[in-house]
Amino acid sequence: MRQNKGVVLTTPFFLLTFLKIYDIIYYIRKEVLFMIYLTSDLHLGHSKSFLWQPRGFKSIEEHDETIITNWNRIINDDDYIYILGDLMLGDNDEGIEKLKRLRGKLHIIYGNHDTDARKSRYSELPNFVEASYATMLRYGKWNFYLSHYPTIVGGIHNTKDKLWNLCGHSHTKDRFTDMEYKAYHVELDCHNNMPISIDDIILDIKEWRVLNNEIY
Repeated sequence: MRQNKGVVLTTPFFLLTFLKIYDIIYYIRKEVLFMIYLTSDLHLGHSKSFLWQPRGFKSIEEHDETIITNWNRIINDDDYIYILGDLMLGDNDEGIEKLKRLRGKLHIIYGNHDTDARKSRYSELPNFVEASYATMLRYGKWNFYLSHYPTIVGGIHNTKDKLWNLCGHSHTKDRFTDMEYKAYHVELDCHNNMPISIDDIILDIKEWRVLNNEIY
């Protein structure tokens, strides 16, 4: 995963010929008003080892503290962060207190673990903006359908539009696993337990298409 303070040279030179200027400006600019990030499946407080062990942790406590630390190191208070479901499990009071430690303006998409009781608590967060089951996000010429579950929005050979699904749920370590259906995964499991910026997502999609002979 590319980090937010990465450099252009981390991308193979021949790929840069396929990228538009606005895609690489992100890597050289030093100041921005705000950034847009996405992530999914935080599962804060989820005590089952099948969740936190594959992510590289020895306990749910270590898992949660690392997720919060990673998050706040990347995201500023004015940044927009879209969380595509499954924010917390276990005790809701403890979960809300952990979520209150996260920076950024929170846009929440509900997942299968977001029960009615948990949904009712999200508005308590001081940086809560909105919550829904799905939403659209337009960024430049790109249109993204944001959902918890992977959703088919077209075929990979359809190059006439730039509509893509950004999703989570599967806990896959391969963010490209559903690219055949124009769905890109943003869950923590496939991004080294960190949110990913919308700029990096677009660059990722473009690089994948070049490497797979899907020139746009």
